[in-house]
Parts: sequence; structure tokens; C-alpha cells
Amino acid sequence: MEQRSKWSSQTGFLFAAIGSAIGLGNIWRFPYLAYEKGGGAFLVAYVVALLTAGIPLMMLEFGLGHSMVGSSVVSFWRVNRRLEWFGWWMPLLVMYGIMLYYMVVLGWCLNYVWFSLDLAWGKDTQSFFLNSFLKVSNNAWDLQDIVGPIFVSTALVWFIIWFICYKEVNKGIERACKVFMPALFALTLILVFWGCSLEGAGRGLTYYLKPDWSKLKDVTLWTSAYGQIFFSLSIGFGIMITYASYLPRKSNLVQNAIITSVADSAYSFTAGLAVFSVLGYLAHSQNLPATNEAFRQVVKEGPILAFVTYPQAISELPAFNRLFGVFFFICLALAGITSAISIVEALTCAIRDKFSLARGKVVSILCATGFLGSLVFACHSGLTWLDIADHFINHYGLVLAGFLECVFIGWILKARTIRKHVNAVSAWRLPEMWDYLVKFVSPAVLGVIYVMDVVNIIRNGYPSGPGKEPYASSWLILIGVNALILSFILATVFTIYPWRRKPELIIHRPEEDKLLT
Repeated sequence: MEQRSKWSSQTGFLFAAIGSAIGLGNIWRFPYLAYEKGGGAFLVAYVVALLTAGIPLMMLEFGLGHSMVGSSVVSFWRVNRRLEWFGWWMPLLVMYGIMLYYMVVLGWCLNYVWFSLDLAWGKDTQSFFLNSFLKVSNNAWDLQDIVGPIFVSTALVWFIIWFICYKEVNKGIERACKVFMPALFALTLILVFWGCSLEGAGRGLTYYLKPDWSKLKDVTLWTSAYGQIFFSLSIGFGIMITYASYLPRKSNLVQNAIITSVADSAYSFTAGLAVFSVLGYLAHSQNLPATNEAFRQVVKEGPILAFVTYPQAISELPAFNRLFGVFFFICLALAGITSAISIVEALTCAIRDKFSLARGKVVSILCATGFLGSLVFACHSGLTWLDIADHFINHYGLVLAGFLECVFIGWILKARTIRKHVNAVSAWRLPEMWDYLVKFVSPAVLGVIYVMDVVNIIRNGYPSGPGKEPYASSWLILIGVNALILSFILATVFTIYPWRRKPELIIHRPEEDKLLT
């Protein structure tokens, strides 16, 4: 039997798990949702979602990976042999769905680190981003030309991921996260203190945090809070299952799940302070009136916030704006890289478990094919592909994955089975209430989110964004729907292929393993 790699320290595991959870969405999605959905009221709903769904499901994935001692594929095969496909579908969907455009966005971040040195984006940051940098085409099939700087930066990011993941987890991912995560936290705190010192920062923080308690009656507030929890914590990706499989026999899974979940949420909140303090300064510098309607002019979501509004604010800073820009885009890059390495590792572990291939070979193939797939998003129509793929994968793929995971573990394996294992190896114990959260509360919330999203797109069409022409139905089907269908097909192919070794004999965890300190 093969002895499985394992983390060399508790700190290394936690940095890797927290690094997987923290990504670009913590910096540009959470602050916007908090502002849009009632400020302090959203934070209340977010904490409720964290306690009733985020932490319980993090414990579920840690418990499943640790008890089954394998990747998502091995874990679900051991739950029920007919569920192997699901173990493949989660990491395949993320690797060949999200990862392809995620790496291109990381390439943008590297370019903007360079642009920050001389504020190359000029005064019209939107025109620079869309026309000069991306060279955006509104035709989804404009795939002939690849933007040179994006090609180079994307290749560099993929090389960094390959270099880190090529080695065993305790030598590659663990060492990288021990460097990247403290650096990310330090840079973020610098940005917070720097931003809060700017004139007008208090105004931005007020808009970010001011409670609108009437919003608590809005169902969309709660679905947004629960949705952000699932997306932010990397639940349903197969990542946390894989990471937990590298832990030794005695591991405090409950404590680890709480620390990972709370750290991710605390980082989101802190990043919001940095973002909105600078947006407050931008509103002040433009002499916008103190109204929600006026402030909304500087608050945007996604790429527009990170690559248009924020560069505009950086240009108007009274001093050290170039250094501030470098810090901000390095933060984005570090947050993205720690998430990206976990995505590659989840699928690498699954392939190695079933096909008994060398780590270096698997990582090289995944990174090479991933880079080729990313080139679609480096073309002039890349932003259109990114927008459609991101919406369909996040709203319909990952939500469905989370729902099915709750059903399969809560009802087929039985939640109490995982709870008993967690309590047997952890210093902290799970109460019986956890069973009900996994079996009833979490799947019910995910089911409501999924149905509401489906109903919304049927009634109102695809949310193509303000000022945009609606996307053609053929684009939505061929780009968005096909991304989900192709991941199912790939999962089926991998499932049908015979195992190189019997999965029940793949892993050996030595008896002498002790609790990591």
C-alpha cells in the first residue's frame, strides 16, 4: 500500500486551506454585496449563513476527506460506488471551467502591477481597460487574435502554479502558502490603514457598513449571503476534501474548520474596509453629493471595480499612488494564486488516486491543457466568454454541487457517520444539531437559491449588465450551458475508465501519525 503525503505542520495546512478559500471574490465581490444588500444588515445575514451553513459544510468536507483518506473521487467512491462520477465532476468543473478564466484575470493583475509603476491607464481608466488593454470585441466568436500582454502574463501565472504544484504538498503548496498568506494579510492591513487615513474615507465606510434593517425582510439579501458563503469558502470544489486527506490520524477537524471559515470571512470584511475607504476618497475628490445615488457612481462589481474604478482612485491619491497601486494588485494576485493552486491540487490528487500516475506528469498535463483553454479568454472576445461562463458555473454548477453533496453525505452516508469520525479524532466535538444543519438547512437554502436563479433567468433573461446589449441565446447555450454539460461528460468518461488499483487499497495512513502541532 502507498503512504500518502501529509502536511508537515498545522500552520501549513491552515494557511493552505485559508488560501484556497480567500480569492479574488473576497476583495471585489463581498464589499459590493454588503453595500448593495443593506450594509450592516447584510453582515448579520452573512454571519447567520456562516454559522448555519458555511462552518457546518466545511466540517463536512474536512470530515469526509479525513475519514476516507482520499481525493473527492476516492471519498465518494467509498460512500457509494455509484457516486464516483460526482467526485470527478466537482474538480473537473472547477479546473476546466472557473480555472481557465481565473488565470487570465490573474494575468490582468500582473499587468496592472506593471501599469501601476507609471499609472499607464491615464485619466480614462475604463477606455484603457476595455479598448487599449483588453481590446474588447462584442462578438463572442471573435477568437482569431490573442492579446499579446495577456498571453505573456497568463503563461507566467500558469508557470507559477505548475512550479508550486509540481512538488509534494508539504514541499510545494505548503511552503508557498506559508510565504504568500502572511504577505497577503500584511499587504491588506497596509491598504486598510492607508485607505482609512484618506480624506473622505469615513464617508465610504459609512456607505459600506450603515445598516438598512428593512433589507432583512428581502429574500434576495439572504440568498446573496448564503451564496457568498458557499462561493467564498470553496465548498463543493472537492478542494477541502483533498486537503483534509493529507492530515494525520489525530487532527482537530472542528477547530480547523472554524478557523478556516472565520479567517476567510474576516478577510472579506477587512478587504471591504480597504476598498470602500478608497472609494469614499474618490467620491470626495469628485465632489459627489452625500447620497446613495451619487455614491453608486463609484461603486462597481467585478472587473470594473478592480480594473477601472480602483485605478481611477489610485491616480487621484494625494501621495504614493504608484506604490499603493502596486500593493493593491499584488494583493489581488496573491489571493488568486493561493486559490488556483488548490484547484489544480484537487484534480491532481483525484487523477493520481485512480490512475497511479506520477505527480509531476499529472500537474504538467493539467497546467498545459489549462493554459491552452485559457487562451480563449485572452482573445478580444474574452470578457464576453468570462462573463457568461462565470455566471453559469457559479450560479448553476457550484450551487448544484453543494446541494448534491449535502444530500449524498447527509442521507446516503448519513451525517452522523461523519460526526462520529470527527468527534473521534478532534479535541472539539460536534453536537447532534450539526446533523440537522447538513441534512435539512443547508440543502434547503441551496435549493431555494438554485430555483430562484433559474426562475429569474427565465423571467428576466440573462443579467448582461447595465449598458450592455443582451447576449444572443446561442452564446448563452454554447458557452454557459455547454460548460456544465462538458464537465458532466468528462466526469462520466473518467468514471467509466477502470481503476489501476483497487481504491480500497490505495491509501495507508501510518499508526504513528500524531496530532500536528
